[in-house]
Parts: sequence; structure tokens; C-alpha cells
Amino acid sequence: MNQPSVQAESPFRVVIAGGGPVGLTAANLLAVAGVSVILVERNPSTSDEAKAISMDAESLRVLHGFGPGERLDAVMAPGTGVRFYGRRGQRLFQARGATPYPYGYAIKSQFSQPELERVLFEQLRDSDSVQIHMSTELLSYQQDSEGVEVTVRHAGGIENTLHADYLLACDGGRSAVRKLAGIPMTGKSFDDVWLVVDTVGDAHDDRCSIHVGDPDRPHVIVPGGEGRCRYEFLLRPGEGTAREQPSFELIQRLLAPYRTITPEQVERCVNYRFSGLVADRWRDRRIFLLGDAAHMMPPFAGQGLNSGIRDAANLCWKLALVGRGYATPALLGSYEAERKPHAEVTVRASVRQGRVVMTTNRPAALLRDTVATLMLRIPRGRAFLTHLKYLPRPRFSTGVVLRDGSSADELVGVALDQPQVLRPDGTIRKLDSVLGEDFTLLGVDVSEEDWEQVLAALPPLPIRSVDIVLGDRRPRSSGPRVAVGDADGELETLLQPASGRFVLLRPDRYVACVFPADRAGETAASLRRLLAPLRG
Repeated sequence: MNQPSVQAESPFRVVIAGGGPVGLTAANLLAVAGVSVILVERNPSTSDEAKAISMDAESLRVLHGFGPGERLDAVMAPGTGVRFYGRRGQRLFQARGATPYPYGYAIKSQFSQPELERVLFEQLRDSDSVQIHMSTELLSYQQDSEGVEVTVRHAGGIENTLHADYLLACDGGRSAVRKLAGIPMTGKSFDDVWLVVDTVGDAHDDRCSIHVGDPDRPHVIVPGGEGRCRYEFLLRPGEGTAREQPSFELIQRLLAPYRTITPEQVERCVNYRFSGLVADRWRDRRIFLLGDAAHMMPPFAGQGLNSGIRDAANLCWKLALVGRGYATPALLGSYEAERKPHAEVTVRASVRQGRVVMTTNRPAALLRDTVATLMLRIPRGRAFLTHLKYLPRPRFSTGVVLRDGSSADELVGVALDQPQVLRPDGTIRKLDSVLGEDFTLLGVDVSEEDWEQVLAALPPLPIRSVDIVLGDRRPRSSGPRVAVGDADGELETLLQPASGRFVLLRPDRYVACVFPADRAGETAASLRRLLAPLRG
């Protein structure tokens, strides 16, 4: 572990306040991109509390992108979505998603936050461009046109100043950085008190989360790996207040329908109230808010941590591009423009799901069950429920995206899925295995002349070129470009709208634009305006 010391020389440096999953993710993403990082965490070690427990496929894709590989897989229990039960305990439906492995990973995986943080921390320690200061509290900061100075206090009371270009606030819902910046949050904190208890030695072997809409006692069960299981129960008046330590007798009584339990089998228990809040601003010049510092949401949709990981994935490639001189700081304005609208709609969806599924109103529960039963009889209604369409999917209407009004615009502004692809050597891999760490330009059934025209026009960004061969054809590598074909029909389904065109993928795997070769010059000019490159 790095101790307070003279800072390593670097032309571009980012300080990250907070060493939870979001802060560790941001630090790893920046380190892989070659950015010098200083991570500041007030606690002496990674967390020993199982707070977040659920990760979606898009988040797993982000984490796998910086290399934890098998260590990450070892702490994940791949799941199959969410199963909903009605007011009488009857099974209503299971939301599995449209495909079992969107973006190449299980639609929902359970994990232990302490284990996840250790994996991300160890991955970070392998980087030479990262300094880690544990037991270090951020006291204040000052910023000007040249950078930001962060005053911290280390263990033993030693204070010093860290110099950086930007400061990322990943320090949670009570963010000290957000308070120092004077940024308020808009939304609501709710009066309901929930008991959350994490247990071990549990016999549940379900691979899905279980939401029970019993108006007498709404509750949630989230089985994990190796006998772990989380239970969440809505408490009645007089059973407990927020932050009060729940009694073992209460835990024992609430878990009785599902298992017997001993005090030693309780890993963590807490009473809490949830909030639905979004920061009014996500940026104060050189200061950026990420994760719970920017937004807090109820747990029912399982999107709290996942939204924070999306924040990190969105911002860090832009910071890296600025640091390497490929874009001006004006690019960073697209972070809030792209992420805040989705966070706001996700908070609303989480609140709505809690009100509907976890209602204590008997007539409302009857109406909910009746409507769900009717919707399941209609193909469109069934798809809405079982394919998780009630959860908003990120789609950028502004920011680093270009649309031309063609049918291919359906791909623009969303994360490209990750089907299996066929390599020229006959092996089958995930699409990400051939994509670049920076931008990737996919040529979908285009000619060599098209490639020459497009590459000559594009601005001098770090771009990997990939030939996409659709149909039942074997791919063949051509010069510096790698080629991939369709392994199982999914690649053609995904990219057929872009046939004969080029697809520019951002480093976060979102589609920036789709364009034909004869519009390369126009597209390049628009990209220059979006990125405002410093060179070229």
C-alpha cells in the first residue's frame, strides 16, 4: 500500500475521493488508459460490509474491460433475473430479460461487496500509475484554471496537499466533496423503515432475486453464492427505527418462514430508510460527482451501484482523451448531459417499482396482481414485464453522438451488444476481444476503397479498425485490420441495419455514429466539433 510521499511526476493527474466500488472502478479505468491516479480513502481498508449485492450485465462488461478476469468471475454468482410473487404468495412472473446474456454476461449476478472490492483493489495495486492513500480524509480543495489542490489528512494527523487536474467525488451519499462544492440534491427521502439482514449458511439455491408483494409484509430475498442470502423486510410501526440496531429476536421471527438462524449466521443487519435523490449539478468546474455522490435510489430495481459504474465508464474515457491531448476539456461537459437524464429516470423507476411491488395497500395489491396477470396474456405486455422493459435503458440523445436520420440511427447512443464472433483462425470469442481500448471503427460489409476513404477523413484519434463480415462467410484478415464473422446469427441481427456502413464505437462501447463512406468527410467534421481536438 502506498504511503504519503512526494508525488510522481505526470503531465496529467486525477484525484479520486472514495475507495468503494465506484471509486475503484474509476481508478482502474483511468489507470488502464495511462492516466496518473491518486486514490484517497478515509477507511484503513476496503469495506467489510455487504452493501451492494447485485450487478447487471453492462456493469460486468465494464469491469471485465480492465482485466480482473477470473478473479472477478470467482466472486460473482450468475443469476437469471427477478421473480415476482403476488399478495397471496402466488408466482406472477419472472423477469429474465430478452436474452439470458445481454452484453455477453449474465443479466444479473449476485456478489459480496467486500469480495468485489478486494478484487478491484488488487487489480489497482498492479498498476504503476496509481498511488493509494488509505486512512486518509479529504479536508478541503481549491481549484483554478490550472488545476485543483486537495488537502488531506493521513493517519497520525499528517496533512499534505495533492495536486491534480481533476477531482472525482466517489465518496458516497454523504459526499464530503459534494458538500464542499455546495451542490444540493433534489428528490425525496421516504419514511418507511426496512430491515436488511445478510446471512450465511442459507439453503436458498435460487439464481434469481425474489420479490414478495405481500401487503402484510412486503419483502425481498436475494440468494448469493456459497450460502449467502440477503433478506429485506418492511418494518411495521414500533418494530424499529432507521439506523437502530435490530434485535436478533426480530430477525429470527421474520426469517422463520424461510430458515432457522443463529446469531453467528448474521453477517450484517441494519434498519434503513431509502431515498430517491439526484444532485442538481454533477460538476463544479474541475470537480465531478459519481455514484451515490451524484444520485441515490431505492434498491428495488437493483440499479444503485450499476448506475455508479455507468458514471465511471462514461467519464473516464473522456478524461483520458483530454489528458492525452486528443480532446479539449469542453468534451467533459457531455458527462452530465449524457448520464444525468438516465439517472433521473432510473430513480423514478426504482421509486415506482417499490410503490407498486411493495405496497401495503390491499386494494392496490389486488389491482397490481390483476393487471400483471392480464398483461402476461398479451405478447406486448408479457415482453414488457419479462424482458425488464420497465427498467429504462441508457440512450443518449445529446453528447458524443451523431445521427443522420437513417434506419441505422436505432444503434446510435446505445451500448452495442456483445455477440459471439468467428475469428479467421476458426475460434469463437466475445466481440470485445477484438475491439480497441479506445475507439473502434467497424466496417460492416464494406469495400477496401471505402476503408481508404474513411480512414483518410477521420480525425487523428486512437482508433482500431475491424472488418465485420455478415452472413455465412468466413472472415479473412486484411492488412492491419482484424476481421470477424457471424458465429451464431446474433451478429447479423445486431448489425444488419448498418450493412454497407461504418459504425464508430466509443471507448465505453456506446455507438457514436453510423455513416456510409461517402459521408466520411461530413462525419469527421462533426466529430471534430464534438471533441474539439487539440492536434490534427
